[in-house]
Amino acid sequence: MRKLWAVALVAAGVVGMAAPASAAEIVITADAMIDVVKGKRVEKPMIVVRDDRIVAIGKQGTFTAAEDAQVIALDGMTLLPGFMDMHVHLSGDAETPFYMSMGYSVPRQTVVAVKNAQKTLMAGFTTVRDLGDEGYAVIGVRDGINAGDIVGPRIFSAGNALGITGGHCDNNFLAPEMQAVSGGVADGPWAAREKVRENIKYGANAVKFCATGGVFSKGTKVGIQQYTLEEMKAIVDEGHQRGLVVAAHAHGTSGIKAAIVAGVDSVEHVSFLDDEGVALAKKFGTYFSMDIYNTEYTLTYGAENGVPEENINKERQVSQRQRESFTRAVKGGVKMVMGTDAAIYPHGDNAKQFSRMVEFGMTPMQALQAATINAATLMKQESDLGALQEGFLADIVAVKGNPLDDITVTEKVIFVMKDGVVYKGE
Repeated sequence: MRKLWAVALVAAGVVGMAAPASAAEIVITADAMIDVVKGKRVEKPMIVVRDDRIVAIGKQGTFTAAEDAQVIALDGMTLLPGFMDMHVHLSGDAETPFYMSMGYSVPRQTVVAVKNAQKTLMAGFTTVRDLGDEGYAVIGVRDGINAGDIVGPRIFSAGNALGITGGHCDNNFLAPEMQAVSGGVADGPWAAREKVRENIKYGANAVKFCATGGVFSKGTKVGIQQYTLEEMKAIVDEGHQRGLVVAAHAHGTSGIKAAIVAGVDSVEHVSFLDDEGVALAKKFGTYFSMDIYNTEYTLTYGAENGVPEENINKERQVSQRQRESFTRAVKGGVKMVMGTDAAIYPHGDNAKQFSRMVEFGMTPMQALQAATINAATLMKQESDLGALQEGFLADIVAVKGNPLDDITVTEKVIFVMKDGVVYKGE
């Protein structure tokens, strides 16, 4: 075997490195590996990658790789499956002044999404679910990544997030004479079905709707339900009929429960959760995706970034309650995935949520599982993604030290491989 050391790839615009054409295999060794399926740490692992798949996995010294295999030795590091963030908005930036971003054209938003896609991948997140953009910008970026034109994570994109007229997913900031209406606005069950079909027509491979008011909209109350149960059921049925996973934005208690009963696959935010909501989620097998880090960024930097006082006040109403609800959900045994709402805080800082997930009730292993095998299962990708196993796609990251002892090491990912291609290394 010939030794290949992963190199720093971000410098000088170099953003990807495949194995040399003559190499049949890549062998990766490290001090340890996290088996998220069995929930344990494995010492001295050896992983063999061929093309885009893991073809062999075991302990060092127990088997021999091919003679022409290239070796990446990650001494002092722990290997993990590529992280998966189930709630991002790649076309938005938290640092951009609030009202300035409203003037961005779809081409400008697409450029932002290209930048943020690369930042997200370099942070170790090899798969994301983008839950709302304008003009199908992120779908274009996804397709560009898949074609090899640009660098970024695997993307499931909802396109336009569905919402009622004047609701959280509408544009309520401009004067009436501007006639501003968001692309996902649909009222009534059949109009909502039509909007799902339109999104799919233009490439959406996920569905998202707003069941309640939200923090970063004008004139909506965070806890108030918006879509009726009948409308929600129509959206879910249409999405499922087309084979897509459906997410519902829901802060308020009634909206959370209505979305669960309607059959959504995941509920986002889940700020005002009660015991009945926990019981319903367990009964229906619903996943919760709760963004409990970004509140710190909003309350610290929101005013500086031009976020209106109305929206900062709503964040104050939500922040502590959402964290209490997170703890309630973990203790209640609800299925959980990692969803950060990146764009409300800077992209690339996704892993900062891991420590908050641990602080508010999860073990480090549970937090890692939420961002790997649980997320893969939610997206019906559990045979390809979310674990380091033979036959799975080679999405592999490495961190220094042991994340089960110190979960914050996930915030400094040293090595990133996606689909068998190394994008970041040391």
